[in-house]
Amino acid sequence: MFEIQFLYLYVGMSPCGLALLLPPATLATLVDGWLREDCPSFNHAGLVTGAAPSQAALWAKSPGILAGRPFFDAIFAHVNCQVSWLFPEGSKLVPVAKVAEVRGPANCLLLGERVALNMLARCSGVASAAAAAVEAARGTGWAGHVAGTRKTTPGFRLVEKYGLLVGGAASHRYDLGGLVMVKDNHVMAAGGVEKAVRGARQAADFALKVEVECSSLQEAVEAAEAGADLVLLDNFRPEELHRTAAALKARFPGVGVEASGGITLGNLPQFCGPHIDVISLGMLTQAAPALDFSLKLFAEGATPVPYTHRT
Repeated sequence: MFEIQFLYLYVGMSPCGLALLLPPATLATLVDGWLREDCPSFNHAGLVTGAAPSQAALWAKSPGILAGRPFFDAIFAHVNCQVSWLFPEGSKLVPVAKVAEVRGPANCLLLGERVALNMLARCSGVASAAAAAVEAARGTGWAGHVAGTRKTTPGFRLVEKYGLLVGGAASHRYDLGGLVMVKDNHVMAAGGVEKAVRGARQAADFALKVEVECSSLQEAVEAAEAGADLVLLDNFRPEELHRTAAALKARFPGVGVEASGGITLGNLPQFCGPHIDVISLGMLTQAAPALDFSLKLFAEGATPVPYTHRT
């Protein structure tokens, strides 16, 4: 099981410690791009608000897992604002909850508002879906890894992969360089499973693992014989999956087995079994509903409220 554990090293880490995974330079580059996208030229509304010192409360209006604090902090730091959090990363939020306060010039607060809320809503949504999937799997007594996939939003992968970790799931490979994944199209291009795995093994050398997508027990055995570290059983029905995984493990107990394809929060428990090491779900990043957050300015000395009432 060492090989599988190596791939999913950060699962189980405290969400508060996950911020250490994020390089400051990468954060700064991401944040700069997001803010430039939202305001590439004049900020006309800045003339309306002025730059007086102001404060705003961040409110959670839907239930879920809080995720994305390092990105939220970086966005507001980029526009000269400071964030004070009332909940740690990974907290279960029950609406309506005051989550944080942000202080800075009014124009800067509102310049960062939408970008920060979009990011936090998306990241927390992914974390919430991941937490629900992990809970469903653990409810069966299964001790394997629930993982995401590379099916992420272009330009937003770091946030979504981070959200998976906060929710207790594995991020899987971050990019093409993290694991040599031989899929059906690679097999077709290479001229067969054995040739594809041989090429992958040569490319991987000692530093990377090789995983092969298989559609039958015969392909899985061929992949294992050729030197695959993991086999991905894709789009198998649960009963067929467990039968195939058991037969493969009987011959190759050291080969990891991943199940993927057509797995949802509803049917996830059916895919949990003693011969399955990893269950990956694209829906954790592709279909996770965003959480609802809002940022409301309030006067110094006043009690913050989640909804604005003007008289």
